[in-house]
Amino acid sequence: MIRKIIILALAFLAFSLLVRADELDEQTEPAEEVLSDVISLTAQNFGTIVDAEKLIMVEFFAPWCGHCKALAPEYETAATALKKDDIKLAKVDCTAETKICQSYDVGGYPTIKIFKDGKVTADYSGPRKADSIIPYMQKQLLPAVAVVTPSNFTSFKESEDVVIVGFFSGTTQDEFNVYNTVADALREEFRFGCAVNSKLASEEGLTTLPAVVVYKKFDEGKDVFTGPFNDKDLAKFVKVSSIKVLDEITPENYPLYVDSGIPIAFLFYEGEEQKEKLYEQAEQVAKEFKGKISFVFINATAYGGHADNLNLKQTWPAFGISEPENGNKFPYDQSKEITTDGLNEFCTAYINGEIKPNIKSQPIPETNDDPVYVLVADNFEETVYDTTKDVLVEFYAPWCGHCKKLAPTYDKVGEAYAPFKDKIVIAKMDATENDLPPRVPFKVGGFPTIKLFKAGEDKEIVDFLGNRSYEGFIEFLDQHAVNKVTITKAEEEKPTESQPPVETEQKHVEL
Repeated sequence: MIRKIIILALAFLAFSLLVRADELDEQTEPAEEVLSDVISLTAQNFGTIVDAEKLIMVEFFAPWCGHCKALAPEYETAATALKKDDIKLAKVDCTAETKICQSYDVGGYPTIKIFKDGKVTADYSGPRKADSIIPYMQKQLLPAVAVVTPSNFTSFKESEDVVIVGFFSGTTQDEFNVYNTVADALREEFRFGCAVNSKLASEEGLTTLPAVVVYKKFDEGKDVFTGPFNDKDLAKFVKVSSIKVLDEITPENYPLYVDSGIPIAFLFYEGEEQKEKLYEQAEQVAKEFKGKISFVFINATAYGGHADNLNLKQTWPAFGISEPENGNKFPYDQSKEITTDGLNEFCTAYINGEIKPNIKSQPIPETNDDPVYVLVADNFEETVYDTTKDVLVEFYAPWCGHCKKLAPTYDKVGEAYAPFKDKIVIAKMDATENDLPPRVPFKVGGFPTIKLFKAGEDKEIVDFLGNRSYEGFIEFLDQHAVNKVTITKAEEEKPTESQPPVETEQKHVEL
């Protein structure tokens, strides 16, 4: 859990502008094939191999990725060492197997996932070293659930700030299997136990079995779950119950709020006096919306820049709701005083779907005749979701060095397709000044991010993960665009400066 918290805490330090950290650098000639203990997966063998293994680690990589190159010898060492435990390591070349990588939402390299019986149970975010990968995978073979008895119950319950105990009448129930599946998926975050003892359950005040109890050293001390027993609902219960009803958000606990999967309500304060007043106004509201909205205090002196992410002015106190999963934001009217009644009314309207997300947009350009079409939030849907056109969009930041380097090449691509703009549109959007509409099914995680919105009623989206050269874009559009056009040979033969993939720019860190 500590490793994951550290990794995700770094995301908090930059959450005023979240970033995807995929490594992209110069392409090199593929290395000569050598014997390897790492299994190479393709579309032909992926399902056969992965589905057959009780446990397998899979690296999704690109041959030109610098981090992937650094990982390769460590990954090979780990694969060899784990053979004695009958644990396999495998890899997928995403430049060759694009459909596989897209199906697993691979947005950066390397992405490493753990599969058990053909299903993803976790993403590996630990150190990319053999001496870290080896014990991590060995631990995955150990039981995720400890046996809890009357004799060790008290010590187990008090062993950590948050522990989870499942109470069952037997081990053959479907609910028991669901509990073990969730425990296995969350084993890095929480400690799980299982008690098959009706007397102990009765002493804990449980009248219905099976039941799952989250014991915690804060708030009311415990939360009880009695169903419905499925992976999604049980996992959400554990995550939501493990966080405080009203707490200060920090780099250490921020990942817990994001992982809970529910909206986060930010109470910005400046100074302890302002915080105390906000606490009086928000405490009861936070309790009423427990499980639906997580309330947190955020120190405006240290993290005031995050107000920009909620489309709030940096005047305090302030309040707004954020949906981490999709980036939607709902700022509270700053002309109004923050009161208990006001917060309750706002949150009720939000839960009932009566408040629309606040969308930040630059003005629509008065003229938009350049080869690369300028998108802003207010013209995004009408342009990108035009079912008759393929639209290639670069999401960039003005300060991003890699975006600046890409600009001449991208402009040239725009010029090549300008005669065909009724079929294929080359576009760009400043993602620091414009929000994506709610219907867009992704967040921009790093710069540049490039995606193709294909023509058609369903507007299928394809990630551009290839070579950021003129030829690379032409080949990509030839392969994926619905509307087929011919770029003249003379245009293709013009000398170009090849721009291989490079590392995505880290966004400005304010927190």
